[in-house]
Amino acid sequence: MNKKINIKTKNDSYSINIEKNSIIKNIKKIIYKNNKVVFLIDKKVFYIFKKLNNYKNQNYITINCSEKIKNFNNYVNLSEKIIKIGVERNSTIVAIGGGTLGDLSGFIASTLLRGINLILIPTTLLSQVDSSVGGKNGINTKSGKNLVGTFYQPKSVIIDPSILSTLSKRELLSGYAEIIKHGIINDKKFFYWLNNNSKKIFKLDNNILTQAIYKSILIKRKYVLKDEKEKLKNSHSRAILNFGHTFGHALETFYKFNQKFTHGEAISIGMIIAASFSHNLGYLSLKDFEKIKIHFLSNNLPVQDENMFNKKIFNIIDKDKKNLNGKINFVLLKGIGNAFLSNKQNLKNLKKNTHIIK
Repeated sequence: MNKKINIKTKNDSYSINIEKNSIIKNIKKIIYKNNKVVFLIDKKVFYIFKKLNNYKNQNYITINCSEKIKNFNNYVNLSEKIIKIGVERNSTIVAIGGGTLGDLSGFIASTLLRGINLILIPTTLLSQVDSSVGGKNGINTKSGKNLVGTFYQPKSVIIDPSILSTLSKRELLSGYAEIIKHGIINDKKFFYWLNNNSKKIFKLDNNILTQAIYKSILIKRKYVLKDEKEKLKNSHSRAILNFGHTFGHALETFYKFNQKFTHGEAISIGMIIAASFSHNLGYLSLKDFEKIKIHFLSNNLPVQDENMFNKKIFNIIDKDKKNLNGKINFVLLKGIGNAFLSNKQNLKNLKKNTHIIK
């Protein structure tokens, strides 16, 4: 099952191609079509690149990837290496790896020579359904996640579901958290479809997995096309995609991006907090909250952490880049598939109403 999704923003147009066993074929096409290509490759998937007969003749840089690579030092060091290779404005950076590499590569591509071409080949489920779609790029600072970044669309995205067979169950769960998020915020039918098919996704059933990736990207595309640079404050706001991310990002920052939680695990906890908050404010029914929580528990997604309401967590949230005029922008639910953006929250209200329903 092959799928193609076209994305046309105000200034860019590109395609996302989902096809099994397609990475090497597409890398060869990229090399053939482009004047100068620089490959940035996660060391964990370098074995893919070695399948090219002439890989030693290509310009490539391998990187030991984790969330910790998204910093100013790596941005500067990698930019210098790419400049020494001799890139021009029509050159292309190809990022082969997970979301952290895609975020960093996109930030480099958007600023190097004031913008060179970018192609993304995401190799984790998380990056395939989330970070490779929509043109957000960034690096982290000591104060929080993605506080420095750009909006910069790739020229194409190549998704190969077969690469996911190399991932651990934990990494698959991390990506699945973003998939179920898309159902929760925008598509009730997709949520129930996932209820029936999540086990097949974890078994890497190609048709079900491809359909889950495809549907998830379509939902994200809705928000990207309506609000590419996250300016709107209504039901079309791209900020709706941040459901669960307020507390999720704060947890990641609190733990200094170590191995305590993957991104998806942190967002999973954040989504349960946001759903509980929605119920405590009178928006979400207890029935819908319980459906969400049961789905998470049945798929081994975490729903709590001992430090999720630590004083430092609220201090981190207070510095969130999405805040405006002293108010915290928070994504809430009126029901499964019906999220909305509330810009009336403050720390006092969060502390009072974010306890999780037992």
